[in-house]
Amino acid sequence: MSSRVILPNQLPVMPLPGAVLFPHALLPLYIFEPRYRQMLQHALQLHRIFCVTLIKPSCPEWHAPEDFFHVATAGLIRACVGRDDGTSNLILQGLQRVRFAGFEQEAPFPIARIDIVESRDATTVETEALGAKVLELYSSLKQDGRRLPGKVGRYLAELRDLEMLADLMASTFVNDPLRRQRVLEERSLNQRLRFLIRYLRDEIGNAAA
Repeated sequence: MSSRVILPNQLPVMPLPGAVLFPHALLPLYIFEPRYRQMLQHALQLHRIFCVTLIKPSCPEWHAPEDFFHVATAGLIRACVGRDDGTSNLILQGLQRVRFAGFEQEAPFPIARIDIVESRDATTVETEALGAKVLELYSSLKQDGRRLPGKVGRYLAELRDLEMLADLMASTFVNDPLRRQRVLEERSLNQRLRFLIRYLRDEIGNAAA
């Protein structure tokens, strides 16, 4: 699941309110705006890949690149169903963190030059301990009836890929978009796991309140 796809140097970008895509996670999207219908056609004709990025909460809608975050995730169109009215439903699978290095075009939809964002930290004893704590918190969330999709839940029980664990847990259980963005932007895996532990504790506290 963690095999790397070679990404093109430029990718279309879809800024969205409240949506943060993580590597390995799936995001269902309904494409209806004319500019994003164009973007989808562009992506389907080339690589079936585009980036989803979070519009800054201070902006009701975006007008320029400064209105959205420049660390995002490139996603692969796994499934796409076009409708008679020109709209489409699709499933996007997160592939890799990227940073926008500049823009080839801004309208009708952005096309960004991208740099790959690699995680820092080799797995250490501390990483293992942080990962074990995350899994322990997941057990508490499961008792509340909130869980990862079946296969993923079973998979995580034996998961040795702590980067994937962090991303899937953040994607599934961290509700606040700015917290999700903070986890996405953090290059240190250990720090990402620490954020996640803090945020999961908050989610468990909120559920118990």
